[in-house]
Amino acid sequence: MSQLIVFITLGITLALFAWGKIRHDFVSLIALFIATVTGIVPSSDAFSGFGHPAVITVASVLIIGAALERSGVIDLLGQVVSKVGNNLMLQIASLSVITAFASAFMNNVGALAIMMPVAIFLARKAGNSPSMVLMPIAFASLLGGMTTLIGTPPNIIIATIRADHTGEAFGMFQFAAVGFFVVIAGIFFITLIGWRLLPVRSPDGSSGDLFKIDDYITEVKVVSKSKIRGITIADVRKKTESEVTILGMVRQRQRIHAPSPDEILKVNDILIIETGAEDLKTFINNSGAKLVGGKKFRTDARGSKDIEVAEAVVMNDSPLTGESAVTLSMRSRYGINLLAVARRETKITSRMDHVVFMPGDVILLQGRSHMLHETINSMKCLPLAKRGLRLGYEKRLVASLGIFGLSIFLVVVRLLPVQVSFGMAAVTFVLTGLLPVKDVYKSVDWPVIVMLGAMIPLGQALETTGGAELIASLILNLGNSLPPWAMLTIVLVVTMFLSDIINNAATVVLMAPIGINIAAGIDASIDPFLIAVAIGGSSAFLTPIGHQSNTLVMGPGGYKFFDYWRMGFPLEILIAAVSVPLIMFFWPLY
Repeated sequence: MSQLIVFITLGITLALFAWGKIRHDFVSLIALFIATVTGIVPSSDAFSGFGHPAVITVASVLIIGAALERSGVIDLLGQVVSKVGNNLMLQIASLSVITAFASAFMNNVGALAIMMPVAIFLARKAGNSPSMVLMPIAFASLLGGMTTLIGTPPNIIIATIRADHTGEAFGMFQFAAVGFFVVIAGIFFITLIGWRLLPVRSPDGSSGDLFKIDDYITEVKVVSKSKIRGITIADVRKKTESEVTILGMVRQRQRIHAPSPDEILKVNDILIIETGAEDLKTFINNSGAKLVGGKKFRTDARGSKDIEVAEAVVMNDSPLTGESAVTLSMRSRYGINLLAVARRETKITSRMDHVVFMPGDVILLQGRSHMLHETINSMKCLPLAKRGLRLGYEKRLVASLGIFGLSIFLVVVRLLPVQVSFGMAAVTFVLTGLLPVKDVYKSVDWPVIVMLGAMIPLGQALETTGGAELIASLILNLGNSLPPWAMLTIVLVVTMFLSDIINNAATVVLMAPIGINIAAGIDASIDPFLIAVAIGGSSAFLTPIGHQSNTLVMGPGGYKFFDYWRMGFPLEILIAAVSVPLIMFFWPLY
């Protein structure tokens, strides 16, 4: 009877996951409550999953990923890949490699979100459709997660399940024995063949327009530490490695409308420049110049240490329309700084603080974190939250990478379990100021955490009631004449299929007990079957709903549901063909 209840509950759960009308965390809670009310899961253990090491580790990894993103390490990699030129294959290869590498050590959705604007910029610069590059890097983010313990939640879950059964979890880089070669094969396929299978699509207006904003007009001041001090105007582009146009200069309160290219820049010179959003970020980072609008906030004011930069569009009914920063007294009235203005079609010739705002203008604003977005709403402007243009934040690469590297070292040498080491790292990032407290809870994907906490007791019930053993025996009976490698392939392919329709973490929670029982049925080691479940759980390449990375590129890439099959189906066949022999080589069945 208990097995029947488990199977009915799982059937309802899978149906609701596939239906997609109810969010996956609520589906998982519904399943947990059914199992608890029917007595399959003891009420005292109903919420034990939320204290499971896998849940703690996943939350810690998400926080660490946010800190690494803030440190600027991914921006640095993005600057490198932006120099690859206009060759589409080279762009796809470079973007895929960097996205996969980043995904091995941080949340793959976060890595993809950072690389997307770079990919779209490169595609448009070369005259290509973003659909040619976005799905390849989305798939690369999934591939990269296969290589390390912390690369993706399925690996973390599989490691803890192994610890429950053998007393020892998989190590930090043990997944790389198979995962590294799968990544290499996958990126070669994506670069040489995969992108050619994709249709040329135009992004929908809701997402694509975020990346088609015209050049900003802004003002920067040359300070004593600026790298452009003492060089000529003609050398600014080369020195800063950015595409900027100097429209004018202000020296000793006198405006020079067309400064000579041979003019040598001096301290306190103010340059009026025109540049795109990405080049503006590059220019500020490489020049050491200061945005004129970015005056310091009072240090004794609440929230003064947490300063953010945000973009917004001036709407038709905005009180800014027809006014300028000066006439509005923008800083004293709203408590924000105007850093830059972008306008389509029409050139801006006024000094920035005298620009009369028009509907459709894109403005770059600076303010205190706790009030900036509320202020944008009060000005009846539309925030462009998805662009992620960040300027002026302090980059602390060495400190961030040092903390992260130490946490990895403690896990590799087995001084601390991963959930403790990474939990300590997450707290250290906050205590050292590398990650603001306000960003800690924002960085955690709470629906995934809730889903994991709810599904773990259900996965355990599948095993304790004998349900996993029953499914395994059915598979064994159906394939009693099949060799062990074929049984391993079946587990891998079934896991792949499930991960395409339900969350990958939920998939491995359900498939791991089945894989373990199949291994027991043929007197084989559980390790190759657990690795197969981990690889299959990260191979959600057939649908946009299988993984958040796939969903993230659907709008900007203009993809349709079945576009994912074009490149995803042959990729999954390749992964199965490559991974099964590798699993058997590195993780022998007997």
